Amino acid sequence: MMASTKYGHIRVGIGGWTFAPWRKNFYPDGLVQRRELEYASLQLSTIEINGTWYGAQKPATYAKWRSETPDGFVFSLKAPRYTTDRKTLADAGKTIDEFVFGGLAELGDRLGPILWQFPPHKRFEHDDFAAFADLLPHELDGIALRHVLEVRNTSFQCAEYLELARIHRLPTVFTDSTEHPSLADLTGDFVYARLMRSHADNPVGYTGDALDIWAKRARVWVGGSEPDDLPHVAVPTSRDGQSGKPRDVYIYFIASAKQRNPAAAMALLERLA
Repeated sequence: MMASTKYGHIRVGIGGWTFAPWRKNFYPDGLVQRRELEYASLQLSTIEINGTWYGAQKPATYAKWRSETPDGFVFSLKAPRYTTDRKTLADAGKTIDEFVFGGLAELGDRLGPILWQFPPHKRFEHDDFAAFADLLPHELDGIALRHVLEVRNTSFQCAEYLELARIHRLPTVFTDSTEHPSLADLTGDFVYARLMRSHADNPVGYTGDALDIWAKRARVWVGGSEPDDLPHVAVPTSRDGQSGKPRDVYIYFIASAKQRNPAAAMALLERLA
């Protein structure tokens, strides 16, 4: 299930597909575990893989994931933590290349954004961060790569960071959370949002009103504009109601009341259909 518009695609999903509580409220009774990815990929349009944050997988594993998912489905992958959790980012070239060129090509057209998540203690240092951005490969087997940055230190909430990210056309994750900095400034060619406010006492994690608001925001983003009701560091380049450059949109329901996230993702997809 993917919401397609005249502007671009809106993909909605969850983090991972192996989670025991989902066998009670998402996966059908009796579904064997080896078919959970297949089932999840038929209900959603994307999944963010967290396992790669702990370490790269074997090429055969990526190929298996591709074979178990339908056409049009894409994965995003969290890059290994040792690429971003280091004192000097300019030294990350070897580990970046080992991850990107170590088997991701096996995903083929299932390969979506690569998420580079920086730890909360990592502060913005212009020259070192610029060096890291220069190290990110632009293509893999002739296919353009999509990189996205998740910054978790308030030092990134500055004009210098926005300028640098825009020069390199690197989107910044919008993290809807009370625990991490949230900036909705558009810095790249697509939008990537991680929503972390699901509630266990709600069967779909979010109220209907909240999901309606996220559906509206997704439509604003895909049309090339910026929602007026999200926090920005700088004045939005294109406000809600104005015409901007169309963008693909990736929205993931992550963490919080994790058992409710598949229902939240499907409810949002229904609103976008």
